[in-house]
Amino acid sequence: MKRMPRPEVFRSYWFRSVVICFSLTTLCGTAFAVERPNIILLMGDDHGWDETGYNGHPHVKTPVLDQMASTGLRLDRFYSAHPSCSPTRGSVMTGRHPNRYGTFSPGYSIRPEEVTIAQLLNKAGYTCGHFGKWHLGPVKAASPTNPGAMGFDEWLSHDNFFELNPVFSRNGGPPQKFEGESSEIVIAETIQFLARVQQQDKPFFAVVWFGSPHEPYSGLAKDLALYNDLPGEYSDKEVKLTSNETGQPTKRPLRDVLQERYAEITAMDRSIGQLRDWLKREELKDNTLLWYCGDNGTPGDGIVTSPYRGQKGNMYEGGIRVPGVIEWPSRITRPAASQVNAVTSDMMPTLCKLTGTSLPDRPLDGIDLSPVIDGQMAERPGPSGFWEFDAKADGSNEPYIDAELQRGTTPLVKMMGDIFTRNFRNYHHPAITEQDFAGSRVLLSNRYKLIMRSQRGGQSTSELFDLHDDPAETKNLIETKPKIAVAMQSELRDWQQSVLNSLTTADYK
Repeated sequence: MKRMPRPEVFRSYWFRSVVICFSLTTLCGTAFAVERPNIILLMGDDHGWDETGYNGHPHVKTPVLDQMASTGLRLDRFYSAHPSCSPTRGSVMTGRHPNRYGTFSPGYSIRPEEVTIAQLLNKAGYTCGHFGKWHLGPVKAASPTNPGAMGFDEWLSHDNFFELNPVFSRNGGPPQKFEGESSEIVIAETIQFLARVQQQDKPFFAVVWFGSPHEPYSGLAKDLALYNDLPGEYSDKEVKLTSNETGQPTKRPLRDVLQERYAEITAMDRSIGQLRDWLKREELKDNTLLWYCGDNGTPGDGIVTSPYRGQKGNMYEGGIRVPGVIEWPSRITRPAASQVNAVTSDMMPTLCKLTGTSLPDRPLDGIDLSPVIDGQMAERPGPSGFWEFDAKADGSNEPYIDAELQRGTTPLVKMMGDIFTRNFRNYHHPAITEQDFAGSRVLLSNRYKLIMRSQRGGQSTSELFDLHDDPAETKNLIETKPKIAVAMQSELRDWQQSVLNSLTTADYK
């Protein structure tokens, strides 16, 4: 007869099993924590696709971005979700097109009910910080859409854009002036934040939204000197922009404007290099995902060499195609360039996938780009929608947030109406009418791009381009490829219907 082990032996087996299981759980948990990347999102303000050395610009110097592009993942078909800044920034935060929550254009806030990537990562154990331009509502403490309300533990932020010697609010406090070059200031503050988080042994999520190279332009003497030899013929043209002295519109020679604009881009590039150097010294670079992009195309006062049609504010490639590059040495081990269409709204679902974080239960417009990072996606699985909402009648609706809570505090060089700051607005849209489908809108497939335009109550015009054969959008195929155009128009309409349904607040119920 087989003898049973003594009770004390059972207890010994049980104890050793618990120890082993606890050890494995601890090790697995530690391994998971190590595998989760630190994340830093960087965004230039009005930085168009061609204004980098790696994309072949003949004048501007961006050695740091060039190095990131040569060693990391270059996103050659990267798009801002909108041809202007506030809406694009909302898409980064939410993974959703900005029209879903009424962030129609610069000066429209986000809505407090939106779920942001900062909120999701914060719950997942990340410490989150925002630095620089916010532009999704006031940054003051009372604002229901300030960075803290939207998930950031710390912020040093501005309601809008900023120049040399910028003024920021720290964690919603009174505006405070900082002396120096603005990009270097926000990076220095970011590094201090990262160092504090490292002492807590937690992963970090930092969003750095530069004020450069948005007009009005200015630059350090050493950066301006790099562009003393710009072609003389640029002086023959004058461009309209803001005066640093008066805050009012003025005209200046294009050559002088470009010298200052390029100086800002180079200073921003240098500050990114300072951040990368710090990450390397602290042995954090390998497991930090660093993602740079622009928020919309180059404005009219800065375009001289773009190979694409259009500029900031319109739906041609020059208005929404922007530089995009990801550096993450532990996962992107070889340099690569992707031709997959990618959009700023893809950032949130991608980061959720990479960190094992669940997506919010509401319609998203972005997709997970981790297969692109791993070189396993050759085409986007579905089209992307872009849309400038025609908000002419918007002010007749009920304000979504009290006007006092929407007043900005951080000063601007540029006069906005009759004030030197930015106030915000957002409105309820309880019912949808046929006129709400108006505006400039786009459906972008892997090959074709449909652009439709109309104003409230007006006739629509349509253009269809084959971006593979005609990336400069010179040949309108709307008449020669009617089946493709009709199918894309139908799909675009269905997407707009989904967006408008969200605009009524249906997603919050």
